[in-house]
Amino acid sequence: MSDIKIRRTTKYSVKVISSDNSSSVVSKTDAEMDARAKQAVRSAIEKAKFCKKPVAHYDTVSKRTYVEYPNGEKRYVD
Repeated sequence: MSDIKIRRTTKYSVKVISSDNSSSVVSKTDAEMDARAKQAVRSAIEKAKFCKKPVAHYDTVSKRTYVEYPNGEKRYVD
């Protein structure tokens, strides 16, 4: 069984489904849409790198956001 968590904000509630067993919960069309969205993000990041623009990343170890510049410099965002 997949792990489903519900996150609530002031206006919305969102179901967060772990990717382990998502095929039993998520429909085929939703899974296809997720795959296309991930590919669109990858393409946008590659395009930004090609155009020598800074790209934002998230460091899962330090749990901080940083911007990586074309010269390889990383600046953490406070």
